[in-house]
Amino acid sequence: MEQYGYDQFHPRSHGNSTQEQFATKTKMQCDSVVNEGVQRCADWFSLRWAECMAAIPVPVINHILCVSMKFHFLCDAMRVMTPWCRDQIPVEGNFGQLFDQLNVSVDRLSQEFLTELVLQEQQQSVLDGSLLDQNFTQSVTDSFLTLTRTMGQVLNTLQLLLSFTFITVFIQGFSYLLSYRTDIYFDNVYITSYFKKIDARRKRAGKHFLLPLKKSERKEFIFPWSPKIYPEELKQVMAGVIQLLSISLLCVVLLTVDFALFRVLDVISRHTFTQFNVTSGHQVNINVGGDSMVARLLRTTISGFNSSSDVNIHSDNRECVSPPSALPISVYVSCVSCVLLLALFSCFQVYTNRLRRVIAAFYHPKREKKRVLFLYNLQLHKRISFPHRKKIISRGPKTVFQRLNRWGRGLFHHPKQEASDFEVTHYADS
Repeated sequence: MEQYGYDQFHPRSHGNSTQEQFATKTKMQCDSVVNEGVQRCADWFSLRWAECMAAIPVPVINHILCVSMKFHFLCDAMRVMTPWCRDQIPVEGNFGQLFDQLNVSVDRLSQEFLTELVLQEQQQSVLDGSLLDQNFTQSVTDSFLTLTRTMGQVLNTLQLLLSFTFITVFIQGFSYLLSYRTDIYFDNVYITSYFKKIDARRKRAGKHFLLPLKKSERKEFIFPWSPKIYPEELKQVMAGVIQLLSISLLCVVLLTVDFALFRVLDVISRHTFTQFNVTSGHQVNINVGGDSMVARLLRTTISGFNSSSDVNIHSDNRECVSPPSALPISVYVSCVSCVLLLALFSCFQVYTNRLRRVIAAFYHPKREKKRVLFLYNLQLHKRISFPHRKKIISRGPKTVFQRLNRWGRGLFHHPKQEASDFEVTHYADS
């Protein structure tokens, strides 16, 4: 009581006796109550002003109609209650003297007062008497958060690196164009419309022609408009096939591990049960002897601290060991859909690779005609020379010297040079 007061109250300026301090603090309550009422009244006017301005959005008119909400100075009329409050509030005349006497009695009592506190604590556990340690939970949580932050940083780095993968598209495009313009054998296996036009012209002229191709020759060429995937194209998508197999294997492993963990946790939740019993009690009884006024006052005051209680708590871990939930069917469907989508994209890569030659031929038509003419002449040369070679192979050299001579000529003979010479000859004929 002696240390309680308001911010605007300074005890030293109003006297030193307990009675004067109590009277001054009691009267100061009037100022505090009136000031609080005035502030609430002003807040009410401010709130109504804001609501009025929001209800009437028309400028100038809203200020005229809502001007009455600015009369917050009317709240100061409540200050007339301050003198009446100070005159009418009751102040006991002998409270200061009674307080001083009681304070002295409490000081004397504290010097002769003796207490003894007996605390008995009992803890029971079914886990061989061992208590659960909170540090274990905290350490696991900290480790999980650290691992989460580390994985987040790794994923951010991988995303940054993946953002530069578009550069490989330009590199592959320039590499394909360079090989297309320098190497006439590069990706020159397509039966184009110009190829068919040359064959039709030779057919009308009564010369040797190629179409339709023989069964042994079909595997060496690709028809651009055919949905069939040729063996030569499978080599180009081998990386996508390997990636598809690795992702499929990863999905199978992850789903298998998830199913195994679900079965283990299900067994644990059904066969693990722990029960805790906590029993405790306390009793506080303070006896004050004597027949004096202070003794009776203390007996009445301290009797409120006399209390007793018993605690008996029964708990188990059924809520903690809840049954696990299996992955929904949508997760399995999503995984299978992603794998099938990747397989579909791998197949589409075959047809997108055919577009590379179409784009290159569009921007370099002369080079494309030379390549198609070379392919036609080369295949025509192979078909014309095939019976002759077959006849030579059927006859075959009969001596060891003839066999060595044939092997040496085949070793030092460059097939590309022969094909190029043949191309120049037929290109001049055409």
